[in-house]
Amino acid sequence: MSVYLYPVATQTPATAYPQDDIAERTKRLLGGGDRKTERIIHYLYSQSGIAKRHSVIEDFLPGHEGGLFFDPTSDSIRVPTTAERNRRYAEEATRLAPQLAQKAIERCPALVPSEITHVVTASCTGFFQPGIDFRIVRECGLSPNTPRFHLGFMGCYAAFPALKLAQTICQADARAVVLVECFELCSLHLQMDAAPDNLLGGSVFADGGGAAIVSARTDLGVPAFRLERFRSTLTPTGEDDMAWNIGDHGFVMRLSTYVPEILHGNIAEAIGPILTDAGLTPEEIRHWAVHPGGRAILDKVRSALDLCEESLAASRHVLREYGNMSSATIFFVLETLYDRRIVDSDEPLLALAFGPGLTVESAILRGV
Repeated sequence: MSVYLYPVATQTPATAYPQDDIAERTKRLLGGGDRKTERIIHYLYSQSGIAKRHSVIEDFLPGHEGGLFFDPTSDSIRVPTTAERNRRYAEEATRLAPQLAQKAIERCPALVPSEITHVVTASCTGFFQPGIDFRIVRECGLSPNTPRFHLGFMGCYAAFPALKLAQTICQADARAVVLVECFELCSLHLQMDAAPDNLLGGSVFADGGGAAIVSARTDLGVPAFRLERFRSTLTPTGEDDMAWNIGDHGFVMRLSTYVPEILHGNIAEAIGPILTDAGLTPEEIRHWAVHPGGRAILDKVRSALDLCEESLAASRHVLREYGNMSSATIFFVLETLYDRRIVDSDEPLLALAFGPGLTVESAILRGV
């Protein structure tokens, strides 16, 4: 039975920060006149491939009274507790997650909210209950009997198991209509110090959400991507190079500069089986939806697989305009490919994302 991914909807908070402004602010707040630290910050931000990022944090806007991270009265940074950060996550997620779900439903003009049969959500940047899955059901007009599934704390690759779960539900029930949403507020976990891992994370992560409808139905009135197959694998090394833990002052990420090199050495082997199962070679895929975890990650994936630059155009665009929004980011890439209508009917598309472990998630979709 064929299962389809219907129009992707994405959403970012209203506040957008130019990357150059973030770099200058970071140098002022964390550099402290130390030339070496300032040079590191300049290098990380100038080489990021990012033009701007969105955040629910408004502390650093000119004239803003400050709040979570910044005290304007003393011109100094604050270090909020995990509880403070999570409280802000709950406030913003309660407001934004239902808006995004409604946007995804509205992109299918032949679909009404009461036809949604299941909700699958994913997030790694906050926890509260009743959570975003509950809010979506209550505020989007879904049946109170709608089954809900939440995938938590997986990281950047969580959209793939979420979509795989939705596919499995639809294969079991031909009339199922599953709303999938990934919602992330990464900027709430900024670590305001000059540790290399924290400087690297602070240069790429941002806030955003992505959602889509997954169903075997063909009467929803819009084009789609067909979900063909998924594969998950772990690289032989990298367990200590990307990790994600809960600390007293936010969620703390271990993000080694070796991650791109680990992917470079392992990505071909990681995706070989899914291509073989589909009877495809890398040369037969014109468009790749690669999670833009950072500029170096995209560069290394391109180099390892000998891809042309145009095949990664959608991923480069999303990195430039939005940064890395963890699990939500792949939805932005798919939305870009969908809206540009550049994937032909029955043309294969390979999607990739990476996360703690190192975990490599892959999926083959086809244009419909």
